[in-house]
Amino acid sequence: MKNPAEAQGGAPHLPTHGRYQYSAIKHRPVYDWPNGKRLAVYVALNLEHFAFGEGLGAELCPGGPPPDVLNYAWRDYGNRVGAWRLLDLFDALKLPVSVLVNSSIYAYCPEVMDAFRARGDEVVGHGRSNAERQGILDEAAERRLIAEATSTIAKVEGTPPKGWLGPWISESLITPDLLAEAGYQYLLDWCMDDQPIWFKTRDGGRILSVPYPQELNDIPAIVGRRDSAAQFADMIIQNFDEMLEQAQSGPLVMGIALHPYLVGQPYRLRHLRLALRHIADRRGDIWLTTAGAIAAHCRALPPGLVP
Repeated sequence: MKNPAEAQGGAPHLPTHGRYQYSAIKHRPVYDWPNGKRLAVYVALNLEHFAFGEGLGAELCPGGPPPDVLNYAWRDYGNRVGAWRLLDLFDALKLPVSVLVNSSIYAYCPEVMDAFRARGDEVVGHGRSNAERQGILDEAAERRLIAEATSTIAKVEGTPPKGWLGPWISESLITPDLLAEAGYQYLLDWCMDDQPIWFKTRDGGRILSVPYPQELNDIPAIVGRRDSAAQFADMIIQNFDEMLEQAQSGPLVMGIALHPYLVGQPYRLRHLRLALRHIADRRGDIWLTTAGAIAAHCRALPPGLVP
């Protein structure tokens, strides 16, 4: 027997995540960011650590048998050099940053986190390392991964992170539930919208999904599509200008996802500087902020404004 959709010529019923319902962005309530701004912009800097000779990792070129020295060393450049060049850039442009950190960074190169802590930047949980995915783990192991990463960050920073991005954007079917149960207020894994969206959790509660980019993200752009440094910078500029116009009709979030081993390379950094300066020059027209501040603002809004 056909289901009602099929009987009427529609598509068969498809499995769904059950976290949120469809909502057209043009049919939602309108609200403002602080000071009447409509476009919120944040920079997400991924500080990542990788295992030597095993596990996952982005590749500059196809790696050989382990230990893959070329690609490991290329990624390690980000922590040794790239992150420091980017820190200088953020200081020069007075840009706040959401630091998405693998907790193993605290043991490997704590000086990097010391520098970003001194700036007062937000710290976001990003797993233990980027040599593993959490979405393939069973519930107990995934809960342990979240707990271990959270505990390490809280011990050093003095407070646990409020936001989470899974390594490799990896989620199991219950990741939002585990994050909410661990005290997290928002997650960044989903790129389906330009506004924050409430996710349902299994205990009847909820956790906020803050937009995190997969287009304005240097890994998909540069590693995946092989975009040039100039193309990636131009994407940021064009996206910003277009969203600034679109935001006249309602609040929007524009995130920029960066990895030091990619955009910390000198020739890419030079192009990135042009793009970020273009945004910084318009700071009076936007809310230049962090992912956590966006989440906090949304949580404080009257019920019904955030879908």
